[in-house]
Amino acid sequence: MKTLLLIRHAKSSWTNPDMDDFDRPLNKRGKQNAPEMASRLITRGMVPELIIASPAKRTRSTAKIMADEWKYPKQAILLEEELYLCYASTFLKVITKIDDDFSAVAIFAHNPGITDFANYLTEEIRIDNVPTTGIFAIQADTDCWKDFDLAKKKFLFFDYPRNN
Repeated sequence: MKTLLLIRHAKSSWTNPDMDDFDRPLNKRGKQNAPEMASRLITRGMVPELIIASPAKRTRSTAKIMADEWKYPKQAILLEEELYLCYASTFLKVITKIDDDFSAVAIFAHNPGITDFANYLTEEIRIDNVPTTGIFAIQADTDCWKDFDLAKKKFLFFDYPRNN
């Protein structure tokens, strides 16, 4: 079995409208929500063995904050250029390259791709929008990440900061 956690970056700052989108940092709320959501995953027993993230500043920062909560080495976070503002189909390209030794993987990325990909993966739930620091979890009945797309899947949960 393979477990995939799709995690949207935490809330970012718009205080400087001239700043390049790629370089936007997290705002105060984003810095609070990221460790909270990481803790929720610990409570569920869903700590990833591998973290892959878009290289955008807000996504890297979210991944690093959550990695700290999970005692995951920040230097082991894999940055994948293709995940920056990607389409749903790009996620599959990234997933097929994952080493089969990893059973639980977290991918940190952006909308609209993350919402589109979550909806592609299951018909059990329809998501209009994965909010910032939202987490979509699914399990695939396969031992190989290259077979993830065609494997039978089970929706596990969808959680986000204001989901109390």
